[in-house]
Amino acid sequence: MVQETPSTKRDHDIAEAFGRPEEGWRRSLYAVMFETGTSAGRRFDQLLFVLILASLAVVMADSVAFLSQRLGGLFGPLEWAFTVLFTIEYVLRLLCVRRPLRYATSFYGVVDLLAFLPTYAALLTPSLAFLIGIRVLRLLRIFRVFKLRLFTEEYLMMARALRASSRKIMVFLSVVLLIVLVMGTIMYVVEGPQYGFTSIPVGVYWAISTIATVGFGDITPHTALGRLIASVMMLLGWGILAVPTGIVTMEMTLAESARRRVAARTCQVCLTPGQDHDANYCKHCGAELAGRERKA
Repeated sequence: MVQETPSTKRDHDIAEAFGRPEEGWRRSLYAVMFETGTSAGRRFDQLLFVLILASLAVVMADSVAFLSQRLGGLFGPLEWAFTVLFTIEYVLRLLCVRRPLRYATSFYGVVDLLAFLPTYAALLTPSLAFLIGIRVLRLLRIFRVFKLRLFTEEYLMMARALRASSRKIMVFLSVVLLIVLVMGTIMYVVEGPQYGFTSIPVGVYWAISTIATVGFGDITPHTALGRLIASVMMLLGWGILAVPTGIVTMEMTLAESARRRVAARTCQVCLTPGQDHDANYCKHCGAELAGRERKA
């Protein structure tokens, strides 16, 4: 019996969604481009990872003025080389699946398309040259290589924790809003227009940047009382940053504890409770546990 791993489950989900060919060159190509359990698939992912990082390095370097002036003759051919390679990869992915339209309209299909489409758009229509910046979306393609879908359960757990703590967070944010409104108004009265606090909204802006521990420095208090208030706001900011983190962490801990209690099982042979949710055999007597789906 073979236990299904997260990687094989991901490959199975992709095969169900896009359609895996049964045989021929399309089946071989599919194994390389979509399946992560094969050595060829892993090597392809590694190569794709290197190409994505290299293309991003070229895009970022080309945006630096002095690098673009000195190495512009090199960046252009490199960008076109990456564009052609990503185009070929996209076409091959469409060819090797049985449902190409479903792949093209999926999240990763759209991201793959945006990896090369802006370059062609800028070439055909110069007025669309501003779309060149969209090439940084190639960074999203790293998600495919890192296979972050393996952590779907963790994402869902975090989403549930945020939803469960939404009322507490809203109450907390309303308190923060009240604090910045009051403190911003006080600073407007204490400092006044002569020190840059020309209105209450400006004072509120200062309070937000101070309590968030950002402190741009464009507006600063000059009076002794104003500096005292600013010091209190800075110290208060540290505590405010910790509160929502603690709320969400508590909800995630409660959710994980509840999941473990539900998942724990009892051996039907020796009646030992507390068996791990992913165990196949009893940790006390070694008997096979019931209730675990296993695949041949």
